[in-house]
Amino acid sequence: MRQARTQATEAFETATAWEGRGGGLQARHCAAVALLTLGQPAEAASRLEKLGTTGHGDAIRVRVELLSQAAQAWLAARMPERAHAVLTHAVKIAPDDADLWIDRSIVLASVKNYWEAIDDLNRAIDLAPRRADPLVLRGSAYRWVGSLELAQEDLARALSIDPRSTDALLERGIVRRLRNDPDGARTDWMAVLRLAPDGAAADAARANLEKLDVKVEPGIGQPPRR
Repeated sequence: MRQARTQATEAFETATAWEGRGGGLQARHCAAVALLTLGQPAEAASRLEKLGTTGHGDAIRVRVELLSQAAQAWLAARMPERAHAVLTHAVKIAPDDADLWIDRSIVLASVKNYWEAIDDLNRAIDLAPRRADPLVLRGSAYRWVGSLELAQEDLARALSIDPRSTDALLERGIVRRLRNDPDGARTDWMAVLRLAPDGAAADAARANLEKLDVKVEPGIGQPPRR
């Protein structure tokens, strides 16, 4: 599996040969992951989905993990409807797995089905009330549907669980800006940069700070100062 993520061509050839010698599920799994690394997400997703749906004798945890990986691959292939179908099958197998409901909510949000995403996140939060990440995601979904007060409540709860959550701070900054609190937004985004100066959250915080600091030129929506 390490080779599948770093030397994908060699890993695919090795896994194919291993399967021919009776490598079974493990060999087919390695081959699928190698294909994903090689930039063939649809083929990888198809293989992973088949492994997860046909392996009735395998442990539930193994099947669920394979289906979760298949959904991620379908999403990478820009086929969210297939990702949703796979995860719907997975939650029937393991309805008490919060991660599956979170994963499906992300797929739903990716196609702007925010209310359905919120329904899935409600279930995830019921299953894992001490996790911050589903609260952050639900807060983001509430923002997208215009329920800023509910969004801020979720983000406050997430930060009470994990005060160092850069995702929660980033999202709360966005909500604060939308609620006409630029100073609060700036405070949150600066906190993101202090906690984790590199990575996606930091990049988004910098971009939001730049927008917040843009000075409108005279004649472009603002009268000149006297």
